[in-house]
Amino acid sequence: QVQLLESGPGLVKPSQTLSLTCSVSGGSITTMYAYWSWIRQPPGKGLEWIGYIAYTGSTHYNPSLSSRTSISRDTSKNQFTLELSSVTPEDTAMYYCARGPRPSVVAREYTNWGQGTQVTVSS
Repeated sequence: QVQLLESGPGLVKPSQTLSLTCSVSGGSITTMYAYWSWIRQPPGKGLEWIGYIAYTGSTHYNPSLSSRTSISRDTSKNQFTLELSSVTPEDTAMYYCARGPRPSVVAREYTNWGQGTQVTVSS
């Protein structure tokens, strides 16, 4: 069973870059047809898909966030990383990493999820 675990700072100052890492166990991030996403849920709002990195290493981002988003991977560590630049308080949310069997932009189509990590943007 694939397990995912998010890590990173819980507090980020406005205008800085948010950086989170997802550590994967029980399966390789290069397994064919595996898509690894970052998803967030602001307080009182629904899930928002941020972007994915595919088993091939290709990436796809939510157009509303693409100018500030970068997702990369370290295959030697079986990890993938989210960087979100120029953050504002509106980026405050619970951030999740997740795995799915297809290149979906719909958060709920992802089948394996980490427990989530709270990120607050505040000075």
